[in-house]
Amino acid sequence: MRLLSVNVGRPKTVPYTDQPEGLTGIDKRPVAGPVRVAAPGPKGAAGSGLAGDAVCDLRHHGGNDQAVYAVAREDLDDWERELERTFANGAFGENLTTTGVDVSGARIGERWRIGPEVVLEVTAGRIPCLTFQGHVGEKGWVRRFTRKAASGAYLRVIVPGEIRAGDTVEIVHLPVHEVTARMEFQATTTHRELLPRLLAAGAALHPESMAAARKYVEKYGG
Repeated sequence: MRLLSVNVGRPKTVPYTDQPEGLTGIDKRPVAGPVRVAAPGPKGAAGSGLAGDAVCDLRHHGGNDQAVYAVAREDLDDWERELERTFANGAFGENLTTTGVDVSGARIGERWRIGPEVVLEVTAGRIPCLTFQGHVGEKGWVRRFTRKAASGAYLRVIVPGEIRAGDTVEIVHLPVHEVTARMEFQATTTHRELLPRLLAAGAALHPESMAAARKYVEKYGG
């Protein structure tokens, strides 16, 4: 299990975002050399956990619980076969493109050591938006991505440091529950009856998903 690439984005003006200035950092490209990773701060006030990576819409992106976004190269390859087009590393706006890692199947609270020092923790799957659809350029992309549920994973930074392409990825903590990034994604999108099951992930779960699960249980039981 290793990193194929570390990807960062620069602010770019596009016609397909509702960010007030029309800016997005979703167009991420692989970079050479080490990249510093650290907890950025609270959502709404802070952006990416990677130095030099732009997060332009702080309403929905960035912050400690969405500091890093990872996608498996295997999932990109699957989309390439399905859509009959190519996707470079970083094409889904991911910071980390991995190989040998079941990213969408990673458990909430699962911890990865990347390289010699950095430790990241899985918090949630990635919910697609119209900016993502515009960037990919596929009609009906939000619906299609949601149906496949190959969500990738958001991660928070537990131990900061530097990472680079080629670093190994080691699972250093595997929770005993079975709540995965994919399950969290499905529960918060198309299968809300799964929301009560998310509570098994405890404090590692993204706070917004925790709130949604508790609200569902209060209303419907669980």
